Amino acid sequence: MKEAIKISENENYSAIDLGDLNKLMEYSLIHPINKQEIEGKVFLKDATKSSGTEISFNSLPANTAQPYFHIHNKNEETYIILKGHGFFQVDEDCFEIKEGSTIRVAPKGVRGIKNSSDDIMIYLVVQAKENSLEEYTTADGTRVPYEAKW
Repeated sequence: MKEAIKISENENYSAIDLGDLNKLMEYSLIHPINKQEIEGKVFLKDATKSSGTEISFNSLPANTAQPYFHIHNKNEETYIILKGHGFFQVDEDCFEIKEGSTIRVAPKGVRGIKNSSDDIMIYLVVQAKENSLEEYTTADGTRVPYEAKW
């Protein structure tokens, strides 16, 4: 089971490297509930010491579908398709997706994804507690003077 490589960290950040995203199938994890191995998926929360989101890089081999549909209890998910094309289903709605497609799904939305391309599909999933974002973008940022080290 391949693991992310730590690049650098201190109390204010953690930086990791997953390597070539076309090699995501080298990552795998054991599902905590059904104990089955899931290939082509890597969660980043623990590796980056995140406290507000769970982010995962995912891959599906050519012409395959995620082997299950699922919901969440508290967390919404945002899927960002980075490579490939196929279909996404939420409840009874099924629609085409491709590189650049972005889909937000509420916790109770029954979701599934299929790669219908002849190449690997790569997508990112950002998971956060629904309605937890209080401030965002410029409302939560403050510019500060600082010397660049590059």
